[in-house]
Amino acid sequence: MERVYRRMKKAGVYNITLGVILIVFGITMGILSLVSGGKLLHSRKEILF
Repeated sequence: MERVYRRMKKAGVYNITLGVILIVFGITMGILSLVSGGKLLHSRKEILF
């Protein structure tokens, strides 16, 4: 029975770790998207159609 609890604990730790990594990745990608969009908006004066 104790083995089951150890496995559940390890699974919980892995899930929390993966969740934190995904949150950090999402925030980083969001910031990069905002910066990229800002650069595009700033340089739209130079674009001629």
